[in-house]
Amino acid sequence: MEAFADVVRRGKALYIGVSEWNTTQVREGYQLARELRIPLVSNQPQYSMLWRVIESEVIPTSRALGIGQIVWSPIAQGILTGKYKPGQAPPAGSRATDQRGGADMMDRWMKDPVQAAVQKLTPLADAAGLSMAQLALAWVLQNSNVSAAVIGASRPEQVLENAKAAGVKLEAELMTAIDDILAPVTQLDPALTTSPQRSTFN
Repeated sequence: MEAFADVVRRGKALYIGVSEWNTTQVREGYQLARELRIPLVSNQPQYSMLWRVIESEVIPTSRALGIGQIVWSPIAQGILTGKYKPGQAPPAGSRATDQRGGADMMDRWMKDPVQAAVQKLTPLADAAGLSMAQLALAWVLQNSNVSAAVIGASRPEQVLENAKAAGVKLEAELMTAIDDILAPVTQLDPALTTSPQRSTFN
């Protein structure tokens, strides 16, 4: 935090943010930032329809402190696009087939129950006039504590398509329907909000 303070005081940054902090870390970090007179304004957690571990603790704490979420993986590494089908091999060239590009991060989603549940969202997206990716992004952005969503794209057209989710308002009935469909495969445990382990040097 002192390093952050040096960066702000030297004018290299105006605000600071953290990533994957649990509620205790957010509270303690915020208090320390206040003592050092630097503005801690954001947290960067993983968040999607399927990974909602920040909702019960981190988000209420952050909201009370005036900290916003800049979330990553809002499409759950591509699972929420619906392109991965239960009982079928991943599409050629997809992230799930790229051993150097994050396929290992997708293990938790590459299960038939998850993929089958996601497929049930397709008619909801169609009825709303959205692609599956747009539906997933719009869902994330409905949370008033989410300031922005970090999207990953391998092609320019994906960026343009995903940007159309900005400003989309999902009706309450649609939000409830999504929750009902994904409930059996959604992760909510706040204990899974963890920061990467600190490196040790010999």
